[in-house]
Amino acid sequence: MAQKPSIPKGTRDFSPEEVAKRNYIFNTIQTEFKRFGFQPIETPSFENSSTLMGKYGDEGDRLIFKILNSGDFLRKADEKSLSEKDSLSLTSSISEKALRYDLTVPFARYVVQHQNEIEFPFKRYQIQPVWRADRPQKGRFREFFQCDADVVGSKSLWQEVEFVQLYDSVFNKLGLDGVSIKINNRKVLSGFAEVIGEQDKLIDFTVALDKLDKIGEEGVKKEMREKGISEEALNKIQPIFNLKGSFAEKIEGLKGILEGSENGQKGIEELQFIQKAIEEMPLSAARLDLDVTLARGLNYYTGAIYEVAAPENVKMGSIGGGGRYDDLTGIFGLKDMSGIGISFGLDRIYLVLEELGLFPETVTENTKVLFINFGEKEALYAMKAVRELRAKNVIAELYPDSAKMGKQMKYADKRQIPYTVLAGEEEMDQQKFTLKNMKSGEQSSLDISGLAEILK
Repeated sequence: MAQKPSIPKGTRDFSPEEVAKRNYIFNTIQTEFKRFGFQPIETPSFENSSTLMGKYGDEGDRLIFKILNSGDFLRKADEKSLSEKDSLSLTSSISEKALRYDLTVPFARYVVQHQNEIEFPFKRYQIQPVWRADRPQKGRFREFFQCDADVVGSKSLWQEVEFVQLYDSVFNKLGLDGVSIKINNRKVLSGFAEVIGEQDKLIDFTVALDKLDKIGEEGVKKEMREKGISEEALNKIQPIFNLKGSFAEKIEGLKGILEGSENGQKGIEELQFIQKAIEEMPLSAARLDLDVTLARGLNYYTGAIYEVAAPENVKMGSIGGGGRYDDLTGIFGLKDMSGIGISFGLDRIYLVLEELGLFPETVTENTKVLFINFGEKEALYAMKAVRELRAKNVIAELYPDSAKMGKQMKYADKRQIPYTVLAGEEEMDQQKFTLKNMKSGEQSSLDISGLAEILK
């Protein structure tokens, strides 16, 4: 009995129409990456486990897909871990490779490995799939594309400003107005932990705080208590939940909260620099918003943190994010190499554009004309015309079989091909073609030049 075909949860097949729409987004993002001076690279779909593990925090590590060693992997397994069913210890002995979780850590590995070939500051973009063992839901998949741009080798805050502009430029080109670019600074978050006396619990604090929009204020406080953060500390941090108003008003509120933290004040200065620069160069499609609870839960951010939210009339998680990492390459032995990068969430951007009807009609245009096949001689005559039309950038096809004309016309109709060409003995004798408009039914007799002129 034949097995019923299926695909793993959290993965998808894409139809020709979906691929065309995805390519429209890819091409728009790629064009802007190039326009901003970024260069393309690619890295392998899987890396050594040691490259990835420990770089994303405990939650990230749990979501990394591990690849079993080839052959009889249990033969080399740690016997003690196997007998005690210690999955954490066992994994390291039976899995030496893993699918990449994001593009930033592999990029850091690339920079260190190729440092003698790179001219710094190095601006790179990368558009490739990543994998996460997450629970599938709307807008969240286990296999998805990331579209990243990073700069390494510069600590200048103008890079932060440029990435805000890059986000805005892409969404403007996609016609996606009303996007919110949320920004925070890791130094501000460190300052919060400092003023409440919980510096040793910074990661627990930020991971919980980052969930504010999902579990609410009480949910965040509950998680912080479970991580050992005291009630006194929670009372001290209460003002951050009440920060409201414009970017500038929130900055003033932060200054009071972080008065006793030098690190926190430095973060405020960096945020103000970005804010003032953007005021001088206003955004077109997006708005810049300060979100002091934004943490993104990733260990390697050290300065600015970005997260992009879809327009308010669309229910969707973040459609982009990133931030400054002052020493990410240090984990691979290259110290003091500051970097900053952002990512576009292609799949979620697709869903937003689809929901708002923002894909141009021309995106899904396919074959422009189908030549009807009447037999071997007629097919050769048609194929010569098809070749000429393709040379003039007209997408043309010959129906491969000399089937009944009704079947061929139905095929053209179902594929939404706007024109068909009939070329029988009469047309061949006159060196003509009968062009039929599939929508209006209108027919006209044309030579190859006339055919090309209309179909262009």
